[in-house]
Amino acid sequence: MPFPLRTLSSPLRCGAAALISAVALGAASQALAQEDPIKVGILHSLSGTMAISESTLKDTVEMLIAQQNEQGGLLGRQLEAVVVDPASNWPLFAERARELLEQHQVDVVFGNWTSVSRKAVLPVFEELNGLLFYPVQYEGEESSENVFYTGAAPNQQAIPAVDYLINEMGIERFALLGTDYVYPRTTNRILEAYLKEEHGVADDDIMINYTPFGHSDWQNIVAEVRRFGSEGKPTAVVSTINGDANVPFYRELGNQGVDAGDIPVIAFSVGEQELTGVDTAPLVGHLAAWNYFMSVDTDANYDFIDAWIEWTGDEEAVTNDPMEAHYIGFNMWAEAVRKAGTTDPDAIKDAIIGVVVPNLSGSYAAMMPNHHITKPVLIGEIQDNGQFDIVWQTPSTVAGDAWSDYLPGSRDLMADWQAPMRCGNFNVATGRCGGSTAAEEAEAALAE
Repeated sequence: MPFPLRTLSSPLRCGAAALISAVALGAASQALAQEDPIKVGILHSLSGTMAISESTLKDTVEMLIAQQNEQGGLLGRQLEAVVVDPASNWPLFAERARELLEQHQVDVVFGNWTSVSRKAVLPVFEELNGLLFYPVQYEGEESSENVFYTGAAPNQQAIPAVDYLINEMGIERFALLGTDYVYPRTTNRILEAYLKEEHGVADDDIMINYTPFGHSDWQNIVAEVRRFGSEGKPTAVVSTINGDANVPFYRELGNQGVDAGDIPVIAFSVGEQELTGVDTAPLVGHLAAWNYFMSVDTDANYDFIDAWIEWTGDEEAVTNDPMEAHYIGFNMWAEAVRKAGTTDPDAIKDAIIGVVVPNLSGSYAAMMPNHHITKPVLIGEIQDNGQFDIVWQTPSTVAGDAWSDYLPGSRDLMADWQAPMRCGNFNVATGRCGGSTAAEEAEAALAE
């Protein structure tokens, strides 16, 4: 016969109910914790002069997040994009970065394009111990514990580019044209010193000119370049012009008949995305130096292009170098999260050094102790369809150098974020770490 049911006395019943409630609450809390998304901040300009370049990068990160979620997310949790628009306003970048880290409590941020915007946010990331993956070529002279530089340092773009102009094209005169902010100015200081020290280029054979963001009237400057190039020596333009100013610049080159066979332009901030707004027929043969082009012939690249076209719904959508840098950085961060078993910033900093992931060019990218990565260097010629024909590349990948050998005060510096050094500006001559100068650099960059 079945056992009779016994009714619990009131005290026992209350205690059991409390116990069951506590267990249920604990289980629910644990389930909720497991289901809380990993928040990924996206800090790219969606309006203003840099939107032509940065809005595509926002879309790229969103695509990478969606792909990761389709694979089950990370650590059993889905990823959630948190997007803000700093609107090409450099002080606003710092406010939006603080919003991402303090209000939204994101686990990582992918963002920025210009160096002045990166300088502006750097004190915020160091203060709040956030993680920033920065995907664009830059001037070097920096290594922060809180930033991972997945774009090119000068030794991975600018210096190989002028070597190509000299060694392969016989160029003897250089017009260094740039937008008036920290990246072009510092890069051109490095290039000017390099050209003089390593190649014996005279002062008279170097022309330097800076223009504001969004500059649109290029008639006089292009005419000056033509005069500079008509004085008997092979001449080239080295361009660090950024953002939508490139559209009227290249248009004026065409208007004045500046042919690549006479005065080639090699650009560091013009890729497939920027050329979508330009009639490229008059620009065929002009050059760009990057670490990736859409025309790279690998299966991985074709898969990436197909995914991008499907994501955008645009059969004419193009890919470019900073997109690949975000692809690399995102996969490095994801691998570090898996390796560390957490999204905790300090754990990620330790786990990510030495992480190796495929790039889209058929080789691999490794995160170095100075928070820069290894990259191939490619030179491409503009084609009439807005793509680049790769005419030269390094035989292997090049490790990014945080500090230039060609600037006073930088030659003796090195960066290594591994224990026991953990320093971004260690002076090998004095044996001392200079410590963070993020606040001072941000103030100086914003004042320019």
